[in-house]
Amino acid sequence: MEFAFAELDPGQRYKLLTALVVPRPIALVTTLGPEGVANAAPYSFFNTFGQEPPLVVLGIERRDATTAKDTGRNIDITGEFVVNLVDEDLAEAMNLCAVDFPAGISEPEIAGLELAPSRFVRPGRIARAPAALECRLFTLMRIGARRELVIGEVVGAHVRDGLLDRERLRIDYDRYRPVGRLCGDLYCRTRERFALRRRSYAEWCAEEGIAPEGP
Repeated sequence: MEFAFAELDPGQRYKLLTALVVPRPIALVTTLGPEGVANAAPYSFFNTFGQEPPLVVLGIERRDATTAKDTGRNIDITGEFVVNLVDEDLAEAMNLCAVDFPAGISEPEIAGLELAPSRFVRPGRIARAPAALECRLFTLMRIGARRELVIGEVVGAHVRDGLLDRERLRIDYDRYRPVGRLCGDLYCRTRERFALRRRSYAEWCAEEGIAPEGP
């Protein structure tokens, strides 16, 4: 089965891509509006994008060609946001924050999410979140009529006590329990895991009984 994306409408492309590229991490993004209203909205077009500089990327769809969503508008105006990671405990509240509330309504207030002060940026972080990344806008690109690509530089992180071995920077995933987005109304837990050790080229050659090529 093959698809030529030029022959698909945007809705079909969205459905196919979000069904295939799974699971996706979820960013529950908190921003501060120009009137001082705290906003929170979830995005699964999200991932890390590098470590030097430390970047995260968000794909934000506009309400229409002329109207930005609160998150995109607030980031554009203030240049700051916080990515709150979503675990099983936070999933229901995250879903409530996805409701298309009118501008000026505070989703954290509606969802009963207490905000804790951030250290480096003005928007607060969600106190219940297992981890939060404080970000400053690195660049914002408007792509087409209804899509914004936000790249943020991570300037600080908060991790819930008990989740992280500080010396080795290893996460205890049995305690973290992040959730992933599938498609539509489907999500997944991450309790079942398996390990695959990455081998070097020399190790692979030794296993295959062949001589390595090159210097």
